[in-house]
Amino acid sequence: MSADLNGSRALVTGAGHGIGRAIAVALADAGADVAVHYRSSADEAAQTVSAVEALGRRAKAFHADVTVSRDVDRLVEEATGFLGGLDILVCNAGHLIGRAKISEMTDAHFEQVISANLTSMFRTCRAALPYLAQSSAGRIITMSSLAAHNGGGPGSVAYAAAKAGVRGFTKGLAKEVAADGITVNAVAPGFIKGTAFHGTFTAPAAQQAMEAGIPVGRAGTPEDVGAAVVHLASPASGFLTATTVDIDGGVWPR
Repeated sequence: MSADLNGSRALVTGAGHGIGRAIAVALADAGADVAVHYRSSADEAAQTVSAVEALGRRAKAFHADVTVSRDVDRLVEEATGFLGGLDILVCNAGHLIGRAKISEMTDAHFEQVISANLTSMFRTCRAALPYLAQSSAGRIITMSSLAAHNGGGPGSVAYAAAKAGVRGFTKGLAKEVAADGITVNAVAPGFIKGTAFHGTFTAPAAQQAMEAGIPVGRAGTPEDVGAAVVHLASPASGFLTATTVDIDGGVWPR
């Protein structure tokens, strides 16, 4: 089987830039129309839309705060209205927020990190499930992280906990919706170079050290993640569910 997604309809959250944009473009390159979600990066989301349209697929940007239930419900309603349904949901939206030791962390910080990375995914999946159940091959791809396996870097305990929660949620939801013909899988990127995430939160020296420790000899790219998502969204992955695909160049073999 191929990764042909011709005619598929996809919603990608956090698709304004970085990994989210690469996922949206990869899905479009495989034949999908894409609803591009963004929260604060309107100009960047417009660029993602242009990149998708350049591949001959339909695209439109939709604004929402995925930490707010009513915003998520509206997002999914508007996106599915534009697409004419939904076959693929990629819950990419998330944020480290900031680095903080547990001994110094406030309740508000912990709750914000969990909301941005885990609760937002729950809300998005919940809103999208009725539409995905109407698809002949519904696909949900969630975004975990290498941090879920190794605890993350300094000051990222809350983020690691959220991303580990994503893995557990993915396994549980996969069992819950299997009878509806929906598969649910996670991707867990390691060091993906050239993203706003590491540009903001990881010092250059730390980035160099991480890259030096990758067995395949290079850092990952957003396109590496996009390729894995396309595979999970494709007919070739119809019997693959409740699993996590590690995209880390062999850093965390299991």
